Parts: sequence; C-alpha cells; structure tokens
Amino acid sequence: MRLRLMASVATLTSDPVALIAELAHAAREAQRVLATMPSAAKETALMKAAKALREDADAILSANAQDMASGEANGLSSAMLDRLRLDADRLEGIARAVEAVAQLADPVGDVIDESEQPNGLQMRRVRIPIGTIGIIYESRPNVTADAAALCVRSGNAALLRGGSEAVHSNRAIEAAMVRGLGEGGIPAGAVQLVPTQDRAAVGAMLTAAGQIDMIIPRGGKSLVERVQNDARVPVLAHLDGICHTYVHSAADPAMAKEIAINAKMRRTGICGALETLLIDTRFEDSAGLVSALIDAGCEVRGDARVQSLDSRVVPASDNDWGTEYLEAIASVAMVDGLDEAMAHIARHSSNHTEAIITSDDAAAERFLAEVDSAIVMHNASTQFADGGEFGLGAEIGIATGRLHARGPVALEGLTTYKWQVRGSGQARP
Repeated sequence: MRLRLMASVATLTSDPVALIAELAHAAREAQRVLATMPSAAKETALMKAAKALREDADAILSANAQDMASGEANGLSSAMLDRLRLDADRLEGIARAVEAVAQLADPVGDVIDESEQPNGLQMRRVRIPIGTIGIIYESRPNVTADAAALCVRSGNAALLRGGSEAVHSNRAIEAAMVRGLGEGGIPAGAVQLVPTQDRAAVGAMLTAAGQIDMIIPRGGKSLVERVQNDARVPVLAHLDGICHTYVHSAADPAMAKEIAINAKMRRTGICGALETLLIDTRFEDSAGLVSALIDAGCEVRGDARVQSLDSRVVPASDNDWGTEYLEAIASVAMVDGLDEAMAHIARHSSNHTEAIITSDDAAAERFLAEVDSAIVMHNASTQFADGGEFGLGAEIGIATGRLHARGPVALEGLTTYKWQVRGSGQARP
C-alpha cells in the first residue's frame, strides 16, 4: 500500500494542487482506521518508531550534515543553524520524546462531561481526533518526529511540509518513523512528508478546505503571517516569541542574574528565549544584572537609564521592544514598578511567555493573574516554555491565540469532541 501511494504521488509532483489532494485523500483513509485503533496498539507502534530512529541514526545524522553544510553555505543565521543541527544527543532526545508521547494517556474517548436532562436524555461529550492535520514548519527537523508522534497518538493523520533548509534531515526522520509505525500496524498514509519544496504546495495545503482539517504553522513571522492571510483551513497559530522577564524590586539579586542569563543565553534560537528584560528602578543591583548579562556574551540594547549603568550598552531603538532576536541580543528597560512593567508587556508582547522574578508573593500573584499571555511564570526561566518540560511529552507548537488551545499544544490540543446522546424513545413535543 505504501509503495502504491508513493508511486501515485511521484507522478503528481508537478501539480501541487493535485499532489496535496492525493496526499490528503490517503491521509483521510488512514485516519479513519487510526481513529479507532486501541490505545495500546498506537503506543506499541510509536515505541517501534523510536527504535527505528535509533537504528537509522547514522543515516539521519549524515542527512543532517548535508543540510548543515548547505545552510552554512547559504548564510543561515547562527540561530537557524542551531535549530537545524542534530547530533547523537539531540537525536536520542528526539527518540525519547517519541517514547514519552507513546506512554502518555490517550485522550481519545475521554468523557469530558455527562448529564441527564429532565426528559431522560443522557448527554455525553467525548474527545475525538480532529482528523487530518497539516503542519508547515521551518528549520527544526525534530518537528518531523514530534508532530508525527503527537498526531498518531491522538488518532490524527499528519501531513508534514518542512522547510527546504532541513529537507534531507526531514526525509530521513520521516522514513525511519514511517518504517517503525508500519511495523506497529499504523496504516500507510497516517504520516506523510510532502515530497516537494515547491512553495506552491504550501498554498495548496492552505486552500485544501474539506481535505485538511487544521493547519499548524511553526516558523518565522513571515511564514505564520502568510498562513494566517491565505488559509481557507482553520489555523492553530504560533506567533513570535517576544518573551519578557521582569525583575521586581523584591527580587533576589543572585536568582535574578541566574534566571536572566539562562532565559537569554541557554539557547538563543528557541521561541521561549528571553528577548526583553525589564528591571524595576528599585531593584538593588541593576548595574550588576546588566553587566552580568553582557559578560555572558549578550549584546544589551537599553533605554537611557540602562545605558547609564554600563558603558557597553547599545542605545535601543523603538523597534527593539517588538523584536524577536533569536540570537545573543536583548532589549533592556528600567520600569517604575509592577504596573509599568505589565503595561510595557501589554504593548510589546506577542502573548507567548512572560516571567516575574520576586520574593513578593502578592506581586507575583498579580502578575500571574493580569498578564495576558499563554504562559506566565514566577521565579523561573522562560526557557521552560516547552511541552516536554510541561509533562506533555512533546509539543506541536505553542499557541498564542485565544481559541481552541493555548500554550504548549500536545495531545489534548489535537482533539475536539462530539456529543453522544442516548435516549429511550423520546420524541420532541
């Protein structure tokens, strides 16, 4: 079945609309079977997929080396190269993430709530898969495995379209995943990687209403904006990660330094990296905090008050406060208290992740309650904005909107529900 599907697809690569229609048809056929598979069968198949990733490690790392060489030759930024890079440890982390998803509780079939109406009708809401999910992503080859695992575990078919910069890595990972899933009895078509880098294929996915049930974009601002502007399919959006950390007047100086440096410098190219640091004017060691960040290798772009703290601070422009750098640069501003900090965040945040550092529990509770972002934190690095760190096994993205799902989107976010109504002969008067 898999070979017949590949042969059929191969003849359609010059016609993106027909290609996506064929892939989506195969996905729907597979998803009907997948939706009713026992939880244990899906778990076993995903464990086999993780095993296949380890068995194919040499091929996957060789493919990634090709992508890295092309990326360096084409001038990819250090942040993009970091997202693209695989090594033995990162590949093992991908395999473990697949295993973690396999072992999560299956949401399909969960009863959300149930009641009995006065007329005796029994009402029940039950979780079901969304259907066929299209994932359009850039740079990160781990998304290929994460998205496939999350979709399979939640009973959805996955139609994957990765970026050209990771094309060899994505193909090698998909081949291993599909082999392992097939050995576990997952039907052909449940996980498919779009076999062309033609940008027209993205357009075909975005307009495939009735064929694809939801689109999830993961990538830069231009990709997400294109998806939102052009899609005729529902979109679960992941926008910029313009993440703030506010150092309150009651923050412990040592904790503030450790968290700020970790939030910015641990991995600068991830969406949970700190981009703006806000320092309360009454914080006791503002100069030490700014100097520590610069000494750690970060360029600091600051307002006038921050510039007065260290001669190495670069003047910030108006655009800096709304920039997702994804590199070792941070914008830093002084603020006069909690209200001004929250007002700054409200103006400039992308509603991704914000943190407050303080020993004042009342201030922390106000921040957690009033800052309107998908993730708000107290005394923790924004780098924890990750599905694995939230106990979700992996994530398919961090949703920054307000509908359907918000924050790290994992199994539950990939389900919807239906009503089951049981009667005993009732007819409506």
